[in-house]
Amino acid sequence: MGGSRFARGLRAAAPEAHLSIVVNTGDDVTLHGLRISPDVDTVLYALSGLVDEARGWGPRGDTFRTMDALDRVGGETWFRLGDLDLATHIRRTELLAAGWTPSQVTRELAARLGSQGADILPMTDAAVETWVELRDEKRWVHFQEYFVHQRTDAAISGVEVRGVNTAEAAPGVLESIETADAIFLCPSNPFVSIGPILQVSRVRETIEAAKRRGVCVAGVSPLIGGATIKGPAARMLSEFGYQPSAAGVLEVYDGLVDVYLIDPRDRDLVPDVERLGARPVVVDALMRGRRGEARLARALMRAL
Repeated sequence: MGGSRFARGLRAAAPEAHLSIVVNTGDDVTLHGLRISPDVDTVLYALSGLVDEARGWGPRGDTFRTMDALDRVGGETWFRLGDLDLATHIRRTELLAAGWTPSQVTRELAARLGSQGADILPMTDAAVETWVELRDEKRWVHFQEYFVHQRTDAAISGVEVRGVNTAEAAPGVLESIETADAIFLCPSNPFVSIGPILQVSRVRETIEAAKRRGVCVAGVSPLIGGATIKGPAARMLSEFGYQPSAAGVLEVYDGLVDVYLIDPRDRDLVPDVERLGARPVVVDALMRGRRGEARLARALMRAL
């Protein structure tokens, strides 16, 4: 959600710019025979003006009659797929079965849904999936099992993006970094949203090469006052030995970020941000509606 909303803010703040959005596909999962790409779809719906603003994901006005009917006949329904949302997953699965790549499918869906003002790029066309190790049960489960089914209630001791070691960047990903005037790390989970992207072959190296050419890499903290708006990032930081704070997120990025936006509630972390090699920007980091998204994006762009 944070990534899709910040991307929408960038589009509003710089409507004439060429915006490329590289999206995590480690969350992708196959359920009911359908290939589901939650992060890609959240960006698609957000930039198409279709997203349910209250939930932050899925199409506005969606219903869940299919899931209710599936539950009545004994099917698994912990991953709630809306009736409108199902059309996206059905079409994606059809196209993949016909030999299309995920990046081709995403372009097709973006055109059909009316997404404008940005290129939405899956991080890779390879089949990769993020798995986490449940600490107490000492077993690995798909990220969606942990995130949706268990609602992040279980402590975890590891994250593994399976298949990423041999995954190549999807068409356009490296090119967008190589030609970028600025690179932004959205306010998202550093381990399971941004981390998988940086693990794809040559992505981090290409960003580092851009930095050496003078391109600014700017980041937005997903934590405000030591807590996330949604999601388990703060808890995961603690479980993996990092400070559960905006500074802890920056430490995970290990020198990649030049400019880092934090909330006034985290002003006391300015020395830590500077120690970690980034220039701090202290601005209200909470994106309240469309205006808040654009305001945050403009604030960070002015700091470049």
